Amino acid sequence: MAHKVPVIVFIVLAISIHSLRSQETSKVSLVFMGDVMGHGTQIKSAFNPETKQYSYDGCFKYVSNIFEDADFAIANLEVTLAGPPFEGYPQFSSPDALAVAMKDAGIDVMVTANNHCVDRGKQGLERTIDVLDSLHIPHTGTFKDETENQRNNPLLLQKNGIKIAVINYTYGTNGIPVTKPNVVNFLDKDVIVRDIKKAKNLKPDKIIAFVHWGLEYQTLPNAEQKMFNDYFKENGVDVVIGSHPHVLQPIQYEKDHFVVYSLGNFISNQRTAPRDGGVIIRLELTKTGNKTEVSDAGYYLTWVHTPLVNGKKEFMILPVTAFEREAQFMDQEAYERLQEYGQEARDIYKQNTNIQEYFFDKNLPGWVRVGDQSIVISQQ
Repeated sequence: MAHKVPVIVFIVLAISIHSLRSQETSKVSLVFMGDVMGHGTQIKSAFNPETKQYSYDGCFKYVSNIFEDADFAIANLEVTLAGPPFEGYPQFSSPDALAVAMKDAGIDVMVTANNHCVDRGKQGLERTIDVLDSLHIPHTGTFKDETENQRNNPLLLQKNGIKIAVINYTYGTNGIPVTKPNVVNFLDKDVIVRDIKKAKNLKPDKIIAFVHWGLEYQTLPNAEQKMFNDYFKENGVDVVIGSHPHVLQPIQYEKDHFVVYSLGNFISNQRTAPRDGGVIIRLELTKTGNKTEVSDAGYYLTWVHTPLVNGKKEFMILPVTAFEREAQFMDQEAYERLQEYGQEARDIYKQNTNIQEYFFDKNLPGWVRVGDQSIVISQQ
């Protein structure tokens, strides 16, 4: 005769299994980089006169491993992909090859709301979106119409059971009006509240705001940046990532809020110190049960090297700590400038709170966090 197992045993087992599942831990890592510019010298550098084609592949080869190590790599695309004529400042249009190279290097997501997003009017804004869509690159910040705004604002990123809502704003568009039905997300409190409410309805684990704000070339945030950061925090935004000043500004990492006031230039032809460099921020989110926290944060300083190769200026982004101990392929002037930039950046970052620099040492297994050589971030 079969023995009956009491129903209460099944109930206890079910509760135990549910309890174990509710305590499961998962992680997601993100990296953020600043302004991707497209000055005329960069366009000229990317052009191959023999093939009549453009290529930006060399720009990202020394930082691509940082992107590949992260679940999501997010960049501010501060040009339009409006097609020819390709021109730099003041009204940018870069070859599509720039976006192709960014994707090939491991950049997964682009934000497009910035002061240059309507440099080429309606046609430029819409063609930029078309190019990103054709490359299957998720994006947010600018939209062809309200329907697309509803679909991609906020932009939802999901991996390992963690859901992240990304919203993106700009302080303005250099006085160029936005042509209807196009939509650009402006840094406006009513728009922000509307978007945050919509984001919360999606039940994300974290909300991240990528914001184009502040004063150019100032290494400290101004009162408006601080006010909007407080506003984001008060309304439930967990992480605020800033761009536009083209130089670094401090990072503040509190238990329940993380803000980078400015990431600086990721790549550009701005060579006046300290505009010739930037930073890549890395965040790790850990979810245990229903609670998701920023479990780790660090940064990689980057500097743009522009050597002359066969009489033409080339562009390549170098991680500072991987190159500051020896010149390698740099001439002495470039090597000394990279070292100077590292010191300038660290002076700005003396005001940081609760975040450390990652560094690379060829005698160690990979990127490690300053003060804790046991934490390997990625392999070189």
